[in-house]
Amino acid sequence: MASNDRQAREERARLRTYQARQEVHTRKARRRTRDNVIAVLALVVALALATAAQIFYFSGGPGAEPAATATPTPTPTPAEGENQGDVPSADIAEDRTWTGTLTLNDIPLGVELDGAAAPQAVSSEISLIQSGFYTGTSCHRLTTEGIWVLQCGDPSGDGTGGPGYSYGPVENAPADGLYPAGTIAMARAESQYSNGSQFFIVYEDTTLPGDTGGYTVIGKVTSGLDALRAGVIDAGTSDGAGDGAPAVPTTITAFTIE
Repeated sequence: MASNDRQAREERARLRTYQARQEVHTRKARRRTRDNVIAVLALVVALALATAAQIFYFSGGPGAEPAATATPTPTPTPAEGENQGDVPSADIAEDRTWTGTLTLNDIPLGVELDGAAAPQAVSSEISLIQSGFYTGTSCHRLTTEGIWVLQCGDPSGDGTGGPGYSYGPVENAPADGLYPAGTIAMARAESQYSNGSQFFIVYEDTTLPGDTGGYTVIGKVTSGLDALRAGVIDAGTSDGAGDGAPAVPTTITAFTIE
C-alpha cells in the first residue's frame, strides 16, 4: 500500500508539474500573440500617419498627387461648390489691372494682377496684401523637376495654412495648360473651392494638367525674375530633391499693390 501511495503522489506531482509547464507555455503564446498584434497595429498606424502627412503636405498645388496638383492644402477643406468663411467681395478688384512689388528676401519683383480676368482671386489678394497678411510669411516649396514653381503665402510655413477662408471656383486657367515663366497663380487642393492665400510663381514655362480645372492665374511677374532665380531658385531645394523647401530660406519681406 505504501508503495502505491508513493506512486500516486509522484503521479500527482508529475501532473502538477506538467500542468504548470503547460500554463507557462500558454501564457507565453498568448503574450507573443498580443505583442504581434500590437506591433502590427503600431505599424499600420505609423504607415497611415506617414501617408496622411504626405497627402496633407502635397495635396494642394501644381504637380501634387493624389489630390490637386502641387500646392499644399489651404485649410479648412471646403465643401465642393461652396465658399467658406469671410471671403472678400469680388468687387474689390474693380475690373482693372493692379501693379505693385512683391519682395522676397529683399529681391523686388514687379507684379501685375489682372482684376478683370480673375476678379474673385485678385480681390482676395488685394485684401490680403493691403492688410499686411503676407509680410513675414515664407515661400515653403520649390519644384525643380517636371514643373518649375516657387510656392509662397502660407502663414504656417509648411503648406497647411491659409487666411481663414477659402473660395472658388477656378478663374482664368489656361485652356492649353501652359503657364509661361512669370505667371502668378493660386495654389489649391483638389476642390476648386480651396483657393486661399497660397500662390505660386512660375519661373520656367510649365505645363500643368487641366483635368481637375487648372489653377487661377491672377497675374504675372513683370521684372526681377532673373534676380529671383540667381538668389533663390538656382540653389535648389534643401535636400536636393526635385520638390521641397528651398535651400535658401525665402520670406516675403514686403508686398504692395495699387
